[in-house]
Amino acid sequence: MKSTILTLLLMGILSVGLCSNGLAQAQRQKPSDRDTTGKPVTVTGCLQKGDEPGEYSITGADGKAYGLRSTTVKLADHLNHKVTVTGKTVKENEKEKNEKEEHEHLNVTNLKMVSNSCK
Repeated sequence: MKSTILTLLLMGILSVGLCSNGLAQAQRQKPSDRDTTGKPVTVTGCLQKGDEPGEYSITGADGKAYGLRSTTVKLADHLNHKVTVTGKTVKENEKEKNEKEEHEHLNVTNLKMVSNSCK
């Protein structure tokens, strides 16, 4: 009887230890560099080339600038056009957070062309 209780107790302790180890590993895993769970934003302005390859930029009427990327919208097709883009703010990785950011980044999910020119 004593050995059965000790065996069950030992199995319980090992189970708790293994579960907490798995939880600790899950917490240590790095999130993706860009987490697209930010707030939705809509901006109208002139679509320009960005600082990095595959990145574009837009400045809204309020003067706030955004870096734009998209895997679903062909931003290159609207370069130098006045557009309205909708997307979610992108959480930058730790390295980029420590650098001084000039603008927020958006993952664009929708684009509406306003004009063929930026005038």
